[in-house]
Amino acid sequence: MESSRAVSRRAPRSHRPLLSLALASFVVVGATAAGTVYVKAQAHSGGGAVSSAATPSASPPPATTTQEAAVAEPVVDFGERLASAMKSVAVTGRAEVSVAMLDVDSGDSAVYGESAFDTASIVKVDILAALLLRHQEAGTSLSAREKAYATSMIENSDNASASALWDAIGKAAGLDAANKTFGLTGTEGGDGALWGLTQTTAADQLTLLQQVFGDDSALSQASRSYLQGLMGQIEADQRWGVSAVADGSGFALKNGWLPRSTTGLWDVNSIGRVTVDGHAYLVAVLSNGNSTQAEGISLVEAAAKAAVSVFTDADTATDTDTAAAAEVGAKASAASVSR
Repeated sequence: MESSRAVSRRAPRSHRPLLSLALASFVVVGATAAGTVYVKAQAHSGGGAVSSAATPSASPPPATTTQEAAVAEPVVDFGERLASAMKSVAVTGRAEVSVAMLDVDSGDSAVYGESAFDTASIVKVDILAALLLRHQEAGTSLSAREKAYATSMIENSDNASASALWDAIGKAAGLDAANKTFGLTGTEGGDGALWGLTQTTAADQLTLLQQVFGDDSALSQASRSYLQGLMGQIEADQRWGVSAVADGSGFALKNGWLPRSTTGLWDVNSIGRVTVDGHAYLVAVLSNGNSTQAEGISLVEAAAKAAVSVFTDADTATDTDTAAAAEVGAKASAASVSR
């Protein structure tokens, strides 16, 4: 409602809770009389030297006749990394910001901040998702008029179209019912006609994005493709926010911006899917208390960049750690051959 009134080279896997921090190291734990070295992965919370020497043992581990080295993938706490990355984001005056992000390939995710924010116009994605769900359940399709409203609501952020579809879904009650199906637990529809004052969290917006862009969704493939298509054709002057981190045109998004009449300060939000270096990410950034819309846009884009860096840097670190672990195993194997 733009009105003053108002986590690396990993095989794909299913979504999972945030991971606890543990860095993998490799420790030589024994050797046979013939010199075969046994190496195991050991998780711990701090850095430590890797043992590269072994003393022959009269009581080796259970019989193993071949050389072996266990290589474990480092486990990363992306939530902790995101909190650290957000320290570099300048948040001035009365502004607040919250971020949630998911690496589509790995299923790793991270959330910064738990507060609820006004949705402003990002709720338009939720409104259309709720409408599509209603039609699915009724076995019907969007009417020509609803399609026209949906296009202008998402691509142009038209408020009159949003109000029409808000009424079509049953306003807040309809939105809340759909969100229960979608798995949103911290979102509450705005009072009366005030859809832009719907309250939500960054974590819930990430859940909504998974409904729109993920395979494990209450929305059908046809519904998801329809919504994705509209979010991929946002008009040129609204291509800011999470799209700032994407490679070229590799994004689909919806932004929201709302000057609050009670404070004169701005809500500025951005949600969507972005592609960075060939990897797909879902990103939701919410903010309020911005002195101007421009400052809010800068804050949202800085937060999105910080969030993406957590995962792109982790990919590089994981590749390095895995290579180092493999080298340790190779050296241990070579040592057993030379004895």
